[in-house]
Amino acid sequence: MKRRRFIENTAQAGLAVSFLGLHACKNQSKNKESEMTATTAVEAAEPFFKLSLAQWSINKMIRNDGVDPYTFAEKAKAWGFEGLEYVSQLYHPELDAANYSEAAMKNFVDKCNAEAEKHGLQNLLIMIDRQGPLAAADDEERDAAVANHHKWVDAASAMGCHSIRVNLQGSMDPEEWVAKSVDGLTKLSTYAADKNINIIVENHGGPSSNAAWLAEVMQKVNLPNCGTLPDFGNFCIKREDGSYYESKCLDEYDKYKGVEELMPHAKAVSAKAYAFDADGEETKIDYAKMLKIVKDAGYTGYIGVEYEGQELSEEAGILATRDLLINAAKKLG
Repeated sequence: MKRRRFIENTAQAGLAVSFLGLHACKNQSKNKESEMTATTAVEAAEPFFKLSLAQWSINKMIRNDGVDPYTFAEKAKAWGFEGLEYVSQLYHPELDAANYSEAAMKNFVDKCNAEAEKHGLQNLLIMIDRQGPLAAADDEERDAAVANHHKWVDAASAMGCHSIRVNLQGSMDPEEWVAKSVDGLTKLSTYAADKNINIIVENHGGPSSNAAWLAEVMQKVNLPNCGTLPDFGNFCIKREDGSYYESKCLDEYDKYKGVEELMPHAKAVSAKAYAFDADGEETKIDYAKMLKIVKDAGYTGYIGVEYEGQELSEEAGILATRDLLINAAKKLG
């Protein structure tokens, strides 16, 4: 080959290689941009909260079907949850039998801790029931209720939880209920402060379901470890037979207004669900609207799934509520 032709061919080959290299670099750049876009899209799709499971969602399995309550962590892990919200009354049979002895409470704590660690889940809170009325009109009865909750504060602390959820049952007179609630909560929160445990109140029937009254209680207690657990349901203030939970509701507080009023004090959030339509939407609660209220309040903690429906099995209802939360969060952008 003549020298001139060789130089021309070499130059053309060099240009071709340079072009291919430039083209490859552009493709790599585009691929990286695509990867970054995909990653950003995935991150954008992540909800603004973490998912926890309220143990009450499987109360029928435990109470009616004999399921061991200590399998809670195993089930929650299998269903895709990260956090655990225990319910004290589901352990009452064994604890009642032992008269809530120190050994019995330690066994409860140790077994729960072992299961949570085994399945890589976070203990978050314990929902306390049947330990006495913290808003009782009678001072001695109220003080006894406060003392009964001490062992659960201790248990929550030993389990690495951040809170115990309490009920403010007692007086049904609004003015008296506020005053007695402030007293009971102040005493219990003061005890819990040394254990790094929050005392949180759910809208859970009676005066506590009037969010304005409960918010007033929070403002008057005014302690950093006392707050609320807004529940998307449970806003019935008055029932036909005067009970907190069972009979027909005669007076219901606006649930959206209620959650909005309770969110400034929230240290946890409970996503109640009862029934679903063909599109997977809750039939009584607008989840997108609820989540917007929660998000607008700046909340980024755990939201606990609490299914209480009758139409689906507990497992199916839990999964439907979980998926609804995730899908509703996506709509918020």
